[in-house]
Amino acid sequence: MLVLTRKENESIMIGNEIEIKILDLKDNQCKIGVIAPRSIPVHRMEVYLAIQAENAQAASSAESLESLKSIINRTEGKPHETGR
Repeated sequence: MLVLTRKENESIMIGNEIEIKILDLKDNQCKIGVIAPRSIPVHRMEVYLAIQAENAQAASSAESLESLKSIINRTEGKPHETGR
């Protein structure tokens, strides 16, 4: 891990396209700004972890999706019941 010390209104560059700027320092908090291309996702860590968990759950649901596809394939061509 690279550790850098910055003061208010100072920046850190990541590559040529991402700028991390220290906007405000108060009490025990640091407010930062991130300037990055729209094509690069930027999330707080807790949001990133939630997205990863949802993606993992969706990937594990792929087997369920395959079983649903087989049910749909078996019922194709059969008339649908309307309950009337």
